[in-house]
Amino acid sequence: MPLLMLDLDNTLVDRDAAFRDATTAFLAEHALPGSDVEWLMSIDASGYAPRQTVANAMADRYGASLPESAIHLLLDHGAADRVVLTEATCDALGSAIANGWTCTIVTNGRTAQQEAKIRNAGLDRLVHGWTISEAIGHRKPEPEIFKAAAVAVGASLHGAWVIGDSPQADIVGAYGLDIQSVWVSCGRPWTEAAYRPTHVADDAASAIHYVLGTPT
Repeated sequence: MPLLMLDLDNTLVDRDAAFRDATTAFLAEHALPGSDVEWLMSIDASGYAPRQTVANAMADRYGASLPESAIHLLLDHGAADRVVLTEATCDALGSAIANGWTCTIVTNGRTAQQEAKIRNAGLDRLVHGWTISEAIGHRKPEPEIFKAAAVAVGASLHGAWVIGDSPQADIVGAYGLDIQSVWVSCGRPWTEAAYRPTHVADDAASAIHYVLGTPT
């Protein structure tokens, strides 16, 4: 069966929206300025900033007024507890599976946190498996993580596709393995000159339907 490898954060689920909701609630709970949500979103960098870097920045900004345990609770569970799978993405995944595709998630991040997102969004009941960078010791765009993802679900990289929102992790990873890819742009322009995705889509559902060759 053909293999479809999908990114998790800001591809299958809107991780940024979940983190924004979590930080908004966090600031209100601790009587901190609501305007700090933009600062927190900035230092978080869509989850690409190291967790300890974000924790240190928050500790420096809020000092003794904010318990360390509260910071760790936000960073460990805030986004993971709020991610949702849209109906359109759920339906698109269902169509892919019904059409014989093996669907697996390939994501960078910490195992416990990423698995919590997968389960909370209900993706564990849809996809055939997932591969997380912390668990295998390789991160996208390293070829090893994509190869491990294929092995984990008993599939081949021949004829495989990658869908993801990160040019530097998902698309260049696919490019390095000569795999076709769809970039989930979320309205952003493509700016990389050295490589390009096979296709650009606005969201994950549209990306999946492109791979399937079905109308959205």
